[in-house]
Amino acid sequence: MNVLLAMIPAFFWGTTYAMTQFTLPDWPPLLLGTLRALPAGLILLAIKPSLPNKTDWPILVKLGTINIAVFFSLIFVMALTLPSAISGIGMISVPVFAMLFHWAVSKKRPNPVQAISGMGLILLAWMLFDPSSISLNPLGLVAMLAAISCIIIGSTMTKALGTRIHWWTILTWQLIIGGIILLLIAGIQALISPQQYLNVINQFSLINAAGISWIVLLNTVLGYGMYVWLLQRMSVVDFTFGGIANPVAGIVCGLVLMGESYSHHQYLLMGGMILASIAPALIQLLRQKLCNTASN
Repeated sequence: MNVLLAMIPAFFWGTTYAMTQFTLPDWPPLLLGTLRALPAGLILLAIKPSLPNKTDWPILVKLGTINIAVFFSLIFVMALTLPSAISGIGMISVPVFAMLFHWAVSKKRPNPVQAISGMGLILLAWMLFDPSSISLNPLGLVAMLAAISCIIIGSTMTKALGTRIHWWTILTWQLIIGGIILLLIAGIQALISPQQYLNVINQFSLINAAGISWIVLLNTVLGYGMYVWLLQRMSVVDFTFGGIANPVAGIVCGLVLMGESYSHHQYLLMGGMILASIAPALIQLLRQKLCNTASN
């Protein structure tokens, strides 16, 4: 059931790329990151006020920097430089990197099913992202790899913090801290290169407002709320395998909003990556049902 719940935030996160391209084109990534993080954190603080202990501020600053300030900036770089479907599909390789990270750092070996699925994801991704078959922006690909690293490190820190800080406090203050960091950096950028920011103000429209509302309320308040809550109830690797909804949302939104289209071969590779990402969860669920049936 937890994996199914993990698909809800993953779905809304998967809409980020197309929604940004469709409603907020040419907006500075730093500004987009600020508008996604800070208002969402303040909304959560208003819903349920909380204040961290003095000893918790340093780790929350680190978490807000990695999980929000850096990650949100990278996500919007991806959204503005890569096709929506490719961004969503690329992000489901997170389980592979999560398994390798925990194997190297925590000496926790992946089980055989996870290892096989991970190798399948790598093979299919290699075929899909082959430069001879699809042209992709190198900046977007670098941002994708960096964003994956932020997810793994930030999720590991979030899960560890859950043993001593209430999940709502973690959620609220990482967004506020990350949002403030982004606001300061965006302010410096606006002073150095004001034209982009002036264009945003002068050309602001209802479509822009709708895009910001979607990203703040659904992608962040709801999505991140479920993300932090679920990380206290399942492993980081298991959570990442619930990310099937991310590429599905990316492909559908890219098709509907942006008119993206790919060859049948590329769609088959995308489908293969999605199946590989959910195979461990499906096999585990099947095993549990068989064990329950046998015990009865």
